[in-house]
Amino acid sequence: MSGEEAVVFDPKEHQHLRYNPLRDSWVLVSAHRMNRPWAGQVERPPEERVPRNDPKNPLCPGNTRANGEVNPDYDSTFVFDNDFPALQPHAPDPGCCQHPLFQSKAARGVCKVMCFHPHSDVTLPLMKKEEVLTVIDKWVQLVEELGTTYSWVQIFENKGAVMGCSNPHPHCQVWASNFLPTEPALSDRHQRAFYQEHGEPLLLQYVRQEVHRQERIVVESSDWLVVVPYWATWPYQTLLLPRRHVLRLNDLTADEKEGLADIMKRLLTKYDNLFQVSFPYSMGWHGAPTGPHLKEDNSHWQLHAHYYPPLLRSATVKKFMVGYEMLALEQRDLTPEQAAEKLRNLSDTHYKDAGN
Repeated sequence: MSGEEAVVFDPKEHQHLRYNPLRDSWVLVSAHRMNRPWAGQVERPPEERVPRNDPKNPLCPGNTRANGEVNPDYDSTFVFDNDFPALQPHAPDPGCCQHPLFQSKAARGVCKVMCFHPHSDVTLPLMKKEEVLTVIDKWVQLVEELGTTYSWVQIFENKGAVMGCSNPHPHCQVWASNFLPTEPALSDRHQRAFYQEHGEPLLLQYVRQEVHRQERIVVESSDWLVVVPYWATWPYQTLLLPRRHVLRLNDLTADEKEGLADIMKRLLTKYDNLFQVSFPYSMGWHGAPTGPHLKEDNSHWQLHAHYYPPLLRSATVKKFMVGYEMLALEQRDLTPEQAAEKLRNLSDTHYKDAGN
């Protein structure tokens, strides 16, 4: 090459952009940034002591919540209407505005809270597989019930104070709305476009490609696959998908739900084992729209769950979406392949149980 050496591309050493087909967006991968000098803390923090039954915790069995209602002495899952809902079924119409820059419309829906377990110190990876399956069954029931009326049913869990969770008791939220929110609307649009062009669901083809490449798989089973997606933004972000074509949670078979309980427990155990801490994250399920959309052809959709954990270097060092990420483009500090390898090589036995 006229005295010049050919440049060999190595994703671990070179900066590059990766495309996210679900959002029609790009992420900057700058893996060498993990090697930059670091003067912050990296040690393991003191183990969080969460009391099993706190008489002051409004989510515990038998305790009184903010609205004065008393929780039953539940021994499994427990669902109730959020005492401080962001959506209400009879929200008034704000009226029309004559200017296109000041548009608004009614946002109607319901918000529910779902406790996973009666004990505050038992998170999903520490639960028995049968208990995780009970959580999944309740998710399915809520999608079935709320989906008959509302266009979108969003199941999500914010775990850990760093993710804004105000209560350590293991729980999630379910918000059902009369509109399709921004993220699922983007996903719907791009999955539909891919299906129209290629004749199969985007994420179904993606599953097949990831299985073939064997580069970003974290855990897998006969029915399920967990990968650090090719376009991941957060350091240890994962995508959980069924191997067959499934539109919604309530379309899963009994065997698939049982397999989901197993693979969720394996994934979340690996998360906890990474830095030996109760791993914080935000997660949520995305499936085909519901309510009036049940009458439409949603063949382009594939059920999946997103996990977005913020930790980067240790239990105390987080990834922040600031500066360039907020003003220009999302950026990550290690490749998805590196993150997947780290998670994949971790034990399926929880570090708290390792000595037993």
